[in-house]
Amino acid sequence: MSAYRRIVLIAIAGALIISTSGPLVRLSGVSPATSALFRCAYAVPPMLVLAWLERRKLGPLPLKGALLAWAAGALFSLDLLFWHQSIKLVGAGLATVLGNLQVFIVAFAAWGLFRERPSNRLMAGTPIVFGGVVLISGVFDGSAYGLDPVMGAVTGLVTSVVYAAYLLLLKAGPGRTAGPLAHATVVATVLIAALSPLFGGADLAPEWPAHGWLLLLALGPQVVGWLLITYSLPRQPAALTSLLLLVQPVVTVAISALTLGERPSALQFAGCAAVVLGVLYGSRGAQPTRAGAEQDEQVPKTSTV
Repeated sequence: MSAYRRIVLIAIAGALIISTSGPLVRLSGVSPATSALFRCAYAVPPMLVLAWLERRKLGPLPLKGALLAWAAGALFSLDLLFWHQSIKLVGAGLATVLGNLQVFIVAFAAWGLFRERPSNRLMAGTPIVFGGVVLISGVFDGSAYGLDPVMGAVTGLVTSVVYAAYLLLLKAGPGRTAGPLAHATVVATVLIAALSPLFGGADLAPEWPAHGWLLLLALGPQVVGWLLITYSLPRQPAALTSLLLLVQPVVTVAISALTLGERPSALQFAGCAAVVLGVLYGSRGAQPTRAGAEQDEQVPKTSTV
């Protein structure tokens, strides 16, 4: 098997594994704060082992890298708390679609902070994407799916903003994989525990089978999925990055419909299509130049919540 095909398979496997995050959160049946907490807590031991192995090979993580990872972990705690809340309010499928807006948010943040003007494709895709968000929110839809679609859309948007900042911090790091992720995961675990009362509280002793679903969530999407995506994206062509932007939310919507019985309304499905296609279209124009691709694609541009 060629190196290119191996990277493609790794990337697709990572995207498919991460696509199960939302459904696993719902299958656990616990509160949003509880699933966010145990998703990170159960991931800490294997991540520390992987970080130790990486340290033996590459040496200690530089202080700057550790500080950036701690700040990223703080943001990741908010990302998970808001995203798991969005899953509760609007369902796993729609919440995952909303979580893919960070591509646009990162681009416009770079415009404001670094004078890097977004591409024409991304500018054209922006109103389409946010029009899709309005349709998902159910503002004009009396049959919208979810306990509270409007608040679900709001918490989904907050998730994307926080996650965009998280990605920017990781991008500024030393370019390692396991070490920064381990630091960020530990910090996120502590902060989620501290902030959980603001998000309905966390149950520190969920019963089975909830514990089993949470363990699968941690070891699958949080550890394996994250590592596969982080490893593959810097080594793959830009076209595959765009493909992954489309694969994850589509697969999650399909899994949620088949396993959880989630049935968004016709307008919400139209909103999903607008968001996914708008992000795919805009991201194709936001790829780095060939000369800077290897450095600029150090973090995944897909939603790995």
